[in-house]
Amino acid sequence: MIILLITTQFLYLEYLKFRNMHKTVVYGLLLLVLLSAVSCGTGENTPVKQNDTEDDFLEFRKFSLQPYGLPATIMLPDETANIGASTRPEVVHGEDGFKWEIEVGPNFHMIIDDYGEVSDKVTEFKKELTKLSMFEIKYIENEKDFIVYERTLKVDGEKSAPSTVGLEHISYHVYGQKMIDGYTYVFRSREEGYPQNIIELMAQSIKSVKELK
Repeated sequence: MIILLITTQFLYLEYLKFRNMHKTVVYGLLLLVLLSAVSCGTGENTPVKQNDTEDDFLEFRKFSLQPYGLPATIMLPDETANIGASTRPEVVHGEDGFKWEIEVGPNFHMIIDDYGEVSDKVTEFKKELTKLSMFEIKYIENEKDFIVYERTLKVDGEKSAPSTVGLEHISYHVYGQKMIDGYTYVFRSREEGYPQNIIELMAQSIKSVKELK
């Protein structure tokens, strides 16, 4: 009788050990499956949302155009952009109310034109560029509502070049349109253009324009 009790107790203890070990194996397998699912969810083929807005505008500060009759904000270069930018941008709003000029120091002059309900200004402007026989146009960015281009004055020897031209001259330009409050506004560089580094900053500024709701 005593031997039977001892044997029964021994078997019961072995059963408990087996059950606990079984639970450990099951939990381990579940954890392995979970980790595999998480790993697959962050693989190369899974889009990962990246917030690079701050990196794109480290040398910029937000500026409101609302006080000048234009319900929008724009990111403009600050003094860290190393282009001779002044501390405070200056805005000149034309008397006719259809033109704005933004100056950030002596080397950053952006022009804004109000074109009302006209919605294809970039397309029209590109057609005008094809008529400039004195220049060779090379697009750096070419989108429906935004272009950045290199303009090269044709040198002496070209059929369409003026006889006074003897040296190659390259300038860079940006031209983009934005819909603000239901109307089209063109943001552009000055006619004579700028060096490429200035235009790159200006292009970032234009892309940053946001309508104030």
